[in-house]
Order: sequence, then C-alpha cells, then structure tokens
Amino acid sequence: MGPPVRYLKNQDYYKLRRECMKNKRLFEDPEFPASDESLYFSKASMQRIEWKRPSELCENPRLFVDGISYHDLHQGKLGNCWFVAACSCLALRRSLWQKVIPKWRRQEWDPKRPHSYAGIFHFQFWCLGEWVDVVIDDRLPSLDGSLIYCHSNVKNEFWTALLEKAYAKLAGSYEALDGGSTADAIVDFTGAVAESFHLTKGHYRSNLIQQTRLFADMLKAQRTGGLISCYIKPSSSSDMETVTLMGLVKGHAYSVIEIKKVPLGQKPLCCGKRNKLFMVRMRNPWGSKEWRGAWSDGSEEWNSVSKSEREALGLTIRDDGEFWMTFEDWCSNFTHADVCWMINTSCLTFRKTWEMEEVQGSWTKSSDPLLNRSGGCFNNRATFFQNPQYIFEVKKEEDQVLISLQQKDLRPHKKEGRGDSFIIGFEILKVEQNRKYRIHKIQGQERTASSQYRNLRSIFLRKVLEKGIYVIIPTTFHPGVTSNFLLRLFTDEPSQFRELLLDKPSVSCWSIFCGYPQRITQVFVRSVEGVLKQESSGGPDLYVIIKCEKESVSSSVHKNTTSAVFGMHAIFYRKFINEPIKIQVWDSNIMCDHFLGQVLLAAAPSDPKEEFSLQLHGKDGQEAVEMPGRINIKVVSSDDLVEL
Repeated sequence: MGPPVRYLKNQDYYKLRRECMKNKRLFEDPEFPASDESLYFSKASMQRIEWKRPSELCENPRLFVDGISYHDLHQGKLGNCWFVAACSCLALRRSLWQKVIPKWRRQEWDPKRPHSYAGIFHFQFWCLGEWVDVVIDDRLPSLDGSLIYCHSNVKNEFWTALLEKAYAKLAGSYEALDGGSTADAIVDFTGAVAESFHLTKGHYRSNLIQQTRLFADMLKAQRTGGLISCYIKPSSSSDMETVTLMGLVKGHAYSVIEIKKVPLGQKPLCCGKRNKLFMVRMRNPWGSKEWRGAWSDGSEEWNSVSKSEREALGLTIRDDGEFWMTFEDWCSNFTHADVCWMINTSCLTFRKTWEMEEVQGSWTKSSDPLLNRSGGCFNNRATFFQNPQYIFEVKKEEDQVLISLQQKDLRPHKKEGRGDSFIIGFEILKVEQNRKYRIHKIQGQERTASSQYRNLRSIFLRKVLEKGIYVIIPTTFHPGVTSNFLLRLFTDEPSQFRELLLDKPSVSCWSIFCGYPQRITQVFVRSVEGVLKQESSGGPDLYVIIKCEKESVSSSVHKNTTSAVFGMHAIFYRKFINEPIKIQVWDSNIMCDHFLGQVLLAAAPSDPKEEFSLQLHGKDGQEAVEMPGRINIKVVSSDDLVEL
C-alpha cells in the first residue's frame, strides 16, 4: 500500500471516469474550465486561443510514443523553462515519473477500444508532505492548430502538455507558472530534499577542493536517484534571457542530465590507467542554443576521446539543446545549482539509510504571547521564542544531520496579489539535557547553527552536531506572518524528535499536596579538573551527575582522565528552593561505580553569575573532607517560571 492521496477539489478520477463512461461523454472539468480564467489572472488573451482535444490536433494521439524521454520536451510560449527542465530531470527516473503519472497504461489511448476513452487524466504531486491527485480534461490551449505551451517533439505525443496542464491547475492558472524554480518543481514531483549551491559565493569556481567535493556530491546524488538543475542569475531584468559569448542563456533553467568521469585517450594494452575528466551533460529546455566552449558539439577536444567512448556517451552533433562541458567550465559559467536528494529511509537496502522525522506545522498569530506562534527571526528578541519549537537528540559523539524547512506553495494566491514566498529560515539551539518545556529566554542555551533566510519555498541545512539535545525553531523573517510549513529532520539514529508544547509544568490536583515549582534553576557544568583515582595510579573514567530534589541528570563518560570538559546543561523546576543541588563526580566501573566527590549548592543565586569553581568534598551525610579536584560551574536562577 502506498501513502494516502488527497484529491484536489475533491475530484475522484475513477468516479468521474465511470460517470463519463456511463453517460458516453468526454469529461469537461468545471474546476479548470477551457477559458481565459484558466490561462491568465492579470490580463486577457490578445489572441483567440482555442481549446482542442488531442484527437482534434492529430491522428492517433498517444500519451507516450516510444516511451518517455527528456528529448520529448519543448517549452512553448510560457516562461516556465524551470518546469520543463524539471520534467527533463523527471524523465530520467522511471520510478519517479510513474508516481507522477499513476497507472499510465490505463490512461493511455487504446486504438482497439476507442469507446473506453473518456477525455480524463490524472497526475499526482507531492505538496507539503502529502500526495495530491489532480484531475484534468484533455482540452489543451492551441493556436492555429498547434499547442502553444509545453509540447513534445513528436506531434501525437501528449504527456508533456497534459502534465503541464495538471501542474497549472494546481498553481491556479497557466500564468502562475510564468517564472519559478526548477528545484520546487522537482520537489513537487518527487518529495525530494532540495539543497542549493551558490557557485560564486561558495568559491566553487576558484577553490579546487570545494569544486571536487561538489562534483563528488553531485555524482553521489545522481547514483542515488537525485536530480540536478542549474542557471545563470541575470544582473538585471534587462539582462534576462540574454545569451553569453559561450552560448548560455541567462535567467534560464538547465537540467543536468548526467555526471561522469570521462576517460581520455585510447585504452592501454596493459593495466595502465587513463586520465579522466570531470564532465556534465546538460540540456536546454528550448531544444536549441547550446554551449559554444570547449567540449561543445563537434569541438576538437572530442578527438582525445575514443570513438567507442563517444558512442557510449551518446554524443550527438546537432543543435538539439543537449551538450557536454567540463565541470570546471560548468562551475565558472553557471552561478546557481540545485541538487534534489532522494534520501534513502528504507531499511531494505544496501545503501546508507537515514532516520526521517517530519512534522506539518503552522505560524499563527495570537494576542496572547503564550499562544502566539509567529515571532519572526532571531533579530526579534522579544518575540523570537514564540515560534514553534522542536526538540531532538544527537546520540553519537558526532553526527551529520540534514534539515529541510518547506513553506506552503503560495502560487494559487497570485491572482490575489500575494503569491510570493515568505522569507523563512530556522535556528538550532543546544539546550539542557533534561529540557521538557518551551524556551522563553536565551539563557543557558547555545546558538549552534542558523540556516540562510531567503524567500524560497525550501530551506536546507547540512550540519555536523556534537552529542546532545537540540531545539529547532523554524521562523519567518518578520513576525506576525501566518502560513503552514513542513519540517523534516534526517539523522543517523532515531532522535526522539517532537514538538515542545507546554510552557511550564502543568497544574494538577497533586500540586496541592506535592507543591508546585517556585523557581527555575539552570546549572552548567563546564569541566572537572585534577580528580585523582584513590585506589590506583590510572586515571578515572569520569562522569558527572546533577541531582535536584528527585530528579537527576547524568553526563557522558570521559575515559582514563583526571580532567574533562563536559559542557553539561541541566534545568530544574524547583518546588523546595532550600534543598541543595548536588553535583557529584563519579568513576565509571563495570562492577560498581566509585564516588569521587561532590559539591553542594545550598541555594541558587537570584541573578546570573559568572562561572565559578568549587572544591570537591566527601559524600553528603559524611564528614566534610576536602578531596582532590575542582569543578567549574555556572548557575542561573529565576523566580519566574515563564519568562517572556
């Protein structure tokens, strides 16, 4: 069983098709009619557009002719090269396009059973964590008997035009597709995670190490089913779609068809190795206008590649929009690239798998600070912690985590003048090991990482984190913005990912008898110094326990050392503020752990203090005996259970 699918406009393809078959009529979609309102939202048509069914445009219409290929696509008169580039990428992966075009054989024209055709199709797109089924009729906008938008290079093939119509319906109109992001379309086709690279600012042009790492990443993405696109950012609106001296179009999306290490020269007779060149295969959605530099079609550089290798590469010498270039030239000529990763979360595989956690959340407004969930970015210190907060754990000593924040697609609202994406991003804070409630003040927490803040649909961050507890805070740049989002977290091990919902301990009937917390105390144990093992000359396996009332928090073990840096945070909601907080140092042992000393904090200070050191003493209840070693502590206390 696949994931559940939601019907756009509550239109069930199979139910509608049965009704058409029963009534012996072709489907006409009332939710996306064959009229100007489906074409435009800001202008009226200057030409008389005719909506025609495929059978009115050609003989023997088909969904696919000789299968699906990235060669099939041509852009047409709509500024959606980004969409066509995404379709070119999609055509490379059978497992992916079969999800977008479900049960395509049943949707195909059947010349032997013409009565079974009902003029209805459906496609599926991944929208904010769920698959959405979009139903369309087969009436397509045309002019003088030809399709005016995306079409195939074969006149009787229609999968490209029908897919474009379904995507236009999802966006609200064809005009809503005028300008966009290839990465967004690929994510909508696949549910992939999009990682963006700024080739200029990231020093991929000048730094050979960075360049080699990016090539390795792109090669890995290709081998694991990922899809890649790129473009050249124009310097101004007047620079849009101008052609560079090397034949590349500015502000125009290109699809990366293949990443390859191409061997040069003839294969040696013995076991010698040939030099290999990092190469990329590109496609222009226009089906023309190609790269004119080194390794372009017919250039003399191809003479250094054997004939058999050229045939294996599928090298063609014609202006079809497809070309090869070296990776160095690719980095030097393009300004931006998007790598859409198909992250493996399946256990039934030999490839690396990731643990994925995801949550659909919302930025919402409220006059009550405790209920408001749209506080803006970290610059808005007074409201930042009013945003949604999600906690997770890194269990390994060091682990790479992947985080993707995606906001709701606002293109359907373009006709209302609010179709642009909000500026979004997120912060990662390292928090106390026993954090249970929402953060309300930047006190005792450490800002570990921050994503870029951009007006993109998806924001991605790859970060290596040390062992500990972290909170992700997704935000809009400005406070008071309302929208929905999807937050996805990928880790090597299960992370206990969850949202922090409560602001403080809840009040119950037991509070009357057992007491309710009166004070928050945060304890930070930075390090332990000069602790000697009493029974042998070897260093102890140090760890720390912080005890407050009936709660205790333990650190990780540092082996065979007399001093260790713990960086350990703990937070306590204290009912009995006169009871001491114990910070104990222990030696881990297989049979029985050995107590090495402790300090007692009889009462926490009323104001934050700088870090201080205390001498270790004997066990509580025993005679106070000074012991070797000191412990470095910071304590922050507050009488307010919630600080805003």
